[in-house]
Amino acid sequence: MENLAFTLVMMPPHNEIRRSWAARVAAEDIGVKVLQPETIEDAKRDIAQADAAFGVMPAEVLEHATRLRWLQAPMIAPPAGYYHQALIDHPVVVTNQREIFNDHIGAHIMAYVLAFARGLHYYLPQQARREYAPRPLNTGVVHLPEATALILGVGGIGAEASRLCKAFGMTVVGVDGRREELPEGMDEMHPPERLDEQLARADFVIMTIPHTPETEGLMDRERLGHMKSSAFLINIGRGMTVRLDDLVAVLEAGGIAGAALDVFEIEPLPSDHALWTAPNVLITPHTAGFGPYLDDRRLDILLDNCRRFAKGEALRNVVDKSVWF
Repeated sequence: MENLAFTLVMMPPHNEIRRSWAARVAAEDIGVKVLQPETIEDAKRDIAQADAAFGVMPAEVLEHATRLRWLQAPMIAPPAGYYHQALIDHPVVVTNQREIFNDHIGAHIMAYVLAFARGLHYYLPQQARREYAPRPLNTGVVHLPEATALILGVGGIGAEASRLCKAFGMTVVGVDGRREELPEGMDEMHPPERLDEQLARADFVIMTIPHTPETEGLMDRERLGHMKSSAFLINIGRGMTVRLDDLVAVLEAGGIAGAALDVFEIEPLPSDHALWTAPNVLITPHTAGFGPYLDDRRLDILLDNCRRFAKGEALRNVVDKSVWF
């Protein structure tokens, strides 16, 4: 190929979608050579001539990557182990696929908020039992214009949740270790060291944070104890950030009013786990990000970064490898 800008390795395993992406990248008029090794052994050979790669990069392959300068992660927050020590120490720049779920997960968050605000966590179990038993007038309702939402992690998803919460009149407070500017709808922003004091004022604690060495087990029994007994916990980020046994204990003791989770320390959530029968819990099976156009958005990020890389421009969604995000 004349005027070759760089070589990109699409790491195995491959599927129909990944192969179509490789074809789209190869068709771009940017001078990129795309390699698709079928096995890890083939990848060890191909990575030696690669400037860039897409997918999972095991240490056994990375040690052959003498030219690698950019790695596109296949997810927003890949599972623990993706950012192994060899990858962290390597000079390669890693980018991820954040921003693709903002609208879908934002809607899921608000579904949880509205369900709690209107008492559906009481009425859905009653429906399953065929019970018609309205609660006393003006009880079991959260008046959202008088409520405070605390958003832990103000990236794209947190910012969208802020906008939607504000649309219902809520006071919106953020806690984030990177972001300082206020997104649309957010009234205040605080650093992580002020989390505990902010927990004490929140009616809804909405977790959108990734799983990192610092966030693993963040919401344990002690930290849940900072929440109001009338408050609700929502987690759509990563399951390892909430200690489920601690959460069950706090719920059963009435320490908080309820919890909604889409992600769990153990997935699938075991059928005999106590969370299933804990009071005032809403559970969805890691579906908050479900919605149309996700693969199109993933491809858009890959193509955009390929064009940027070919031109020597700053890449989109660069990751701090040391904290996995």
